[in-house]
Amino acid sequence: MKGPYDDIIHLPHHVSANRPQMSMTDRAAQFSPFAALTGYGEAVKETARLTGEKIELDETEQAILDRKQRILMDAISEHPAITVTYFKKDERKAGGEYRTVSGKLKKIDEWDRTLILADGEQIRSDDIFNIESEWFRGLE
Repeated sequence: MKGPYDDIIHLPHHVSANRPQMSMTDRAAQFSPFAALTGYGEAVKETARLTGEKIELDETEQAILDRKQRILMDAISEHPAITVTYFKKDERKAGGEYRTVSGKLKKIDEWDRTLILADGEQIRSDDIFNIESEWFRGLE
């Protein structure tokens, strides 16, 4: 049986003398998927990410927290070990999340109303939900 390409089927592969051969990576890139909506996937993930609301403390809880901070101010020279649960506001959308960090207290900045830990982390007093320490035994 004779086919329409029998006269050229056994000829050697053509290589251009004028143009360099394209690398396999560049050839593959021609056929890679095309993202028509650049950034759409990230936008969907960001929208789906959940944030929580800040819990407002009542007067009793706030008074306990204030008392704990006064105890820490009196003991600041000893750099007490503390564990702080605080609300971290989300930078991109409404709400945020609660975080818990532990470390040695370095300083309490009364002017900026922040607790500064030895590792440099700063926590605003208004965002603190709870402070735990050995210094508070019998307080709660």
